[in-house]
Amino acid sequence: MQERRHPERIVAFVMAGGQGTRLRPLTTDRCKPAVPFGVRYRVVDFVLSNLVNSGIRSIYILVQYKPQSLIEHVRKSWTLSPLLPDQFVTVVPPQRCGIGERFQGTADAVYQSLELLRSHRPDLVAVFGADHIYRMDVGQMIRFHRECGADITVSARPIPVGQTADFGILEVDHSNRILGFEEKPVRGKPMPSDPAHAFASMGNYLFNPLVLAEVLEAAHERGDTDFGYDVLPRLLDSHRLYAYDFTDNLIPGLRSYEEAGYWRDVGTLDAYYAAHQDLLGLQPRFDMFNMQWPIFSSCYQGPAAAIFDSTIDNSQIGAASIVNSTSIRDSIIRREVVLEPGIELEKCIIMDHVKICRGARLRRVIVDRDNIIKANSVIGYDLEADHQRYMMSAGGLVVIPKGRLD
Repeated sequence: MQERRHPERIVAFVMAGGQGTRLRPLTTDRCKPAVPFGVRYRVVDFVLSNLVNSGIRSIYILVQYKPQSLIEHVRKSWTLSPLLPDQFVTVVPPQRCGIGERFQGTADAVYQSLELLRSHRPDLVAVFGADHIYRMDVGQMIRFHRECGADITVSARPIPVGQTADFGILEVDHSNRILGFEEKPVRGKPMPSDPAHAFASMGNYLFNPLVLAEVLEAAHERGDTDFGYDVLPRLLDSHRLYAYDFTDNLIPGLRSYEEAGYWRDVGTLDAYYAAHQDLLGLQPRFDMFNMQWPIFSSCYQGPAAAIFDSTIDNSQIGAASIVNSTSIRDSIIRREVVLEPGIELEKCIIMDHVKICRGARLRRVIVDRDNIIKANSVIGYDLEADHQRYMMSAGGLVVIPKGRLD
């Protein structure tokens, strides 16, 4: 009888504990991965979709900061087949009891879940962040990992050498073996193949499981808690670490007008807003419609949006919204939004369950969910006056925090 061959067993840990302090007030009541994005998504949906589309379906989400919104979203949106025990998306809080009862860093978070890892006896472990907007076929990174005979592979993307101060930078040789780590250098070491660019870590890692367990046990003994800052740099002489060039990743169904290798860290309000603008236009930089590599989210059962006597240009409108005699331009309107007559919206993001009353005018405004904007309000036109009443980003966006509607 021919032996039945099983596919490679891969377990993923998704780091979803970030506070996202630079995204406040959007992260006042929720963690960064739970922040809404686009018309119907959350930020966490992108990494989860990439893993599932890549055939990785044993996924633990490590949570910490204000996780309830994320927990509810995962419960409603990410139930995989209950018939197959190795297909799951499960939320995992800190496992340690005692002082702090929190993750002390990315490496400590996975260390606290080592027993979960050992129970699966995987062939490979993926440790990915949950804070970014991108598409990625992880299978191509796995292939690179195997071809290099790597112990650890770090996903990286080239950035101009003059923009390295916000990233962890990898020094590599001509085969992309990692020679050194620099944390946010003013001018990072360039790539051997391109002196104008340096390799920035994306915070996504592949580990051989025995190596990961050994490394985490040793790191715990030393008190090291973070992969990029203190754990991985210690391994350069003893292990084979490689950088996978994210720009080599090819996504099926990508259109010619989209930005190749699109990846955005939406860690600030202005970056979050700019990524939304990338969704708009006849030829968007990041097209959400890709049937060959979909971004999954909740299976919302509401009706289609209802639109009456309105002018709408270069905008997206979510389900169950009601738009009546309104002018909308360059905006994202999420679900169950009510827009009364005479409203003008320009370059806005309006989240779920918001009612904007008649005659209001908003420009470059983010309105978080569960709000009522009063009739004839004018927001975003007089920034000096708005600064006295609302929170504002460094780039001049007005941000209205989450409301308290029933």
